[in-house]
Amino acid sequence: MDAVYPNTTGDNQIASEKSYPLDYSHFNINGRVFGAMGAPEDADKANIYHVNLETTLGKSNPVKLKLPIVLPALIKLNWQDYFGGAAMAGVLAVIGEGAVSKDPQLRYEKGKVVHAPKLKEFLGAFQQYYHGYGQIILQNNYDDDRQGVAEYAIRECGAEAIEFKFGQSAKGTQPAVRINTIEEALKHQEKGFLVHPDPTEPRVRQAYEQKASPAFYAYGRLPMWKESYLAERIDYLRSLGMKNVYFKMAGFDPEDLERVLRLAVTCGVDMVTFDGAGGGSGYSPCKMMNEWCLPTVCMESILVRILQKLESEGLDLPKVAITGGLTMEDQVYKALALGAPYISIAGICRGAMAAAMSAQKVGQLIKSGVVPKAYTKYGTSIDEIFLDLPELRGIYGDKADTFSLGAVGVYSYLNRLSFGLKHFAALNRKFSLEHINKRDVFPLTREAKEVYDGVWGL
Repeated sequence: MDAVYPNTTGDNQIASEKSYPLDYSHFNINGRVFGAMGAPEDADKANIYHVNLETTLGKSNPVKLKLPIVLPALIKLNWQDYFGGAAMAGVLAVIGEGAVSKDPQLRYEKGKVVHAPKLKEFLGAFQQYYHGYGQIILQNNYDDDRQGVAEYAIRECGAEAIEFKFGQSAKGTQPAVRINTIEEALKHQEKGFLVHPDPTEPRVRQAYEQKASPAFYAYGRLPMWKESYLAERIDYLRSLGMKNVYFKMAGFDPEDLERVLRLAVTCGVDMVTFDGAGGGSGYSPCKMMNEWCLPTVCMESILVRILQKLESEGLDLPKVAITGGLTMEDQVYKALALGAPYISIAGICRGAMAAAMSAQKVGQLIKSGVVPKAYTKYGTSIDEIFLDLPELRGIYGDKADTFSLGAVGVYSYLNRLSFGLKHFAALNRKFSLEHINKRDVFPLTREAKEVYDGVWGL
């Protein structure tokens, strides 16, 4: 059974390897040579440096973003720099589900979390670099919610934003984790997790003692969120000090997409992130990563139709983000254009994690005097290779010289995305985000035309 999952979980981020017959490469970006929207028609002012990518979300607590990006849920590998770089760049970042399980000091009482100091580390990795833009969000899955993780994080750790998880594109179910002994199985069960087979059953214990029982697995519960429960739950967390609330959803059946959006409207949710096929995770079934879920570009087309329907009913829509396989500025621009005006945030996970890991490694090599050959053409010092450090000194002062270079790498990666987006926006004579729309792209294939026209569907 273990072969269903990647065998390097925890050491790698794993993503879909499937080549989908329809993706964002089936669209090209348009361009204009007349006019300017969001800037004066003045060639000295209407240029790439005057494109404004800033945006704001939040129904009662405004959250400013330097660019329309969220770094989706992650809690493995170099999370410190992933969150830190997000804060430097002024974007959203999400602490992944089950975060408390990473804490060796974790304690429960009656199935509820009462001690998980590592949560403060996760939040602090972002907060130490916060400069007025972005937000760090704690994701809660169904088990986290049952264990009271959200209220503990708000009361004891200063968390201000919670994301309720419905699903993700890499796994529409929750993972099964092998447990080696019956003693460990009993501990997991005491914490409130599902364990299979049930270690409290006499026949299971007898079979275990005879070395004839199946392996024990702890299994995350499938979310069974109910509208009435979530509405009350969100109100309660707000009473404790939660300032913003988010939903995370994947490319499930279109009926479920609409139901989640309606629930978000009812609960006053600030943003819903929809995750399409083509993404990945740290621990998801190998085949599920490739063979389930609506591809991102197709899901986006369906979402636009749903959001148009809800808007026609006079509903107050949440901010909507799209993610799943997005890495570079061309993909982000196409996603924003195809989703406009309803989908206005893009999620990027693996690209940002790759930046965190590679920049951390390169920084270590430079400090040890072993500069990788590919980088020597730029120089041999940190300042010569990490070219965005002067910008960070402008924001933080000389303490930027002490920053983790992995986080600086994430900042540089997001800075590159920002600069690239500005080029595409200026190409279409759009100098602020609200002017980007579907006319900024055009389809290259018949199938892409169906997505573009909003008629693609199940």
